[in-house]
Amino acid sequence: MSEQMTGVRAPVVPPPNKHQLAVMIWVAVFPTLTIINLVFGSWLEVLHPVLRTFVLVTVAVPIVIYAIMPGLHRVRAWLMIRTA
Repeated sequence: MSEQMTGVRAPVVPPPNKHQLAVMIWVAVFPTLTIINLVFGSWLEVLHPVLRTFVLVTVAVPIVIYAIMPGLHRVRAWLMIRTA
């Protein structure tokens, strides 16, 4: 149902400030890189450090941006609404 039919407005949650965003990125990136290193570390150790970093970033960035960050934004919005 639309807002016009129910008369109920969904709460508006502002975008995260830079400190919240920094924490959210850290929470997304650290475990992602740790898991990738644990799973593929033996395959990656033979690569030159620059190439290894390129491979890690190429795999990690889409995981973080498309899989983890949307969930973290939803959790943040839920927490902000709940504590308001």
